[in-house]
Amino acid sequence: MRMSSLFAPTLKENPQEAEIVSHSFMLRAGMIRQLSSGIYAFLPLGLRTISKITKIIKEEMDRAGGQELLLPALHPGELWKETGRWEVYGPELIRLKDRKDRDFCLGPTHEEVITDLARREIRSYRQLPLLLYQIQTKFRDEIRPRFGVMRAREFIMKDLYSFDRDFEGLEISYQKMYNAYCRIFDRCDLSYEVVPAESGVIGGAVSHEFLVLADSGEEKLLICPTCNFSTTQDEERCPHCGTDLEEKRGIEVGHIFQLGTKYSEPMKAYFVDRDGEEKPLIMGCYGIGIGRTMAAAIEAYHDDKGIQWPLSIAPYEVAIIPINWKNAKQREVAEEIYQESQEKGFEVVVDDREFSAGYKFSEADLIGFPLQVIVGEKMSQEGKIEVKVRKNDQRWEAKKEELFTLLFKLKEELASKA
Repeated sequence: MRMSSLFAPTLKENPQEAEIVSHSFMLRAGMIRQLSSGIYAFLPLGLRTISKITKIIKEEMDRAGGQELLLPALHPGELWKETGRWEVYGPELIRLKDRKDRDFCLGPTHEEVITDLARREIRSYRQLPLLLYQIQTKFRDEIRPRFGVMRAREFIMKDLYSFDRDFEGLEISYQKMYNAYCRIFDRCDLSYEVVPAESGVIGGAVSHEFLVLADSGEEKLLICPTCNFSTTQDEERCPHCGTDLEEKRGIEVGHIFQLGTKYSEPMKAYFVDRDGEEKPLIMGCYGIGIGRTMAAAIEAYHDDKGIQWPLSIAPYEVAIIPINWKNAKQREVAEEIYQESQEKGFEVVVDDREFSAGYKFSEADLIGFPLQVIVGEKMSQEGKIEVKVRKNDQRWEAKKEELFTLLFKLKEELASKA
């Protein structure tokens, strides 16, 4: 991609509406734009990161035995009335009527819809266990949308639903998802904690939150530095080893629930077990906020210049920055590196704009390209090209014929930390 063609309308100043770092940098780096309160468009750079997080999630869901489907976003109100959540969910549920005066809502979550599908299609224990997931837009009429995509009225979410014949099977499915979530956030190179949580309006007896550690996190965490016990409950000492707990902040990016029969019994989602008896399906649900994960990564990894993306979810891996695009030699070398980078499989942009070097460097740091290849005077005078690692600001030099050996080495080092 050429920067002269890339649709990334960057901003020099912090937008007045931005309340937290991720909101500010996503706006300034040209990754999102607000349509209305709590409703955002993802521009090309933002969507590339969303797509990378989505790819990681899909790979781990498939690896755990999940099967992807896509459920409707528009839900008949009668399904929600069967479970009682039409009344319980409150004003956050976006309700509407069709031309025949029938109640509908825009789905903030899909327990009712997936349970309706299950009661129609699952007849026998031989069809179990079953893990079904989707990645889709959800809707919630937040009383006060804030923090950009962190608390929005429209958001992208992965939700998986497990169906088992008994609670022993649910425990197995739950542990599969627990492990898959750990792999997902490890691959996104995020520091996180898993803590027991309240189930809220989703319901169920057992629930865990996955919280990315960041100073701006909404939730208080208490963590044991000795045995890694963590909790959101007020405690002074670790109940396991007695060590004083350390306070940190976290951002919820994932939540998993053991639902049991909360939805299957009121909706009569039964199957015939091996003993010939009809029994309710035993369910679990497992959600990841994809936009929240993107924002949490920025909250965790940034400096005063901009974003410091982990390599695995950066919109592009490499930015080639010729200091003076009008200089024929610099332009020629930059073009050669750009073409060869693409051939070697790097996700790369070249800054082919006739802007000042300072402007180009500032934008590269703001957007957060993990590796920056700088073609300048050292190339002309000494035949050397500079490589900067955005995450730690380390700088390396290499001759052109050695450049890709260095880039592959640095890429491997950045990837190995994920």
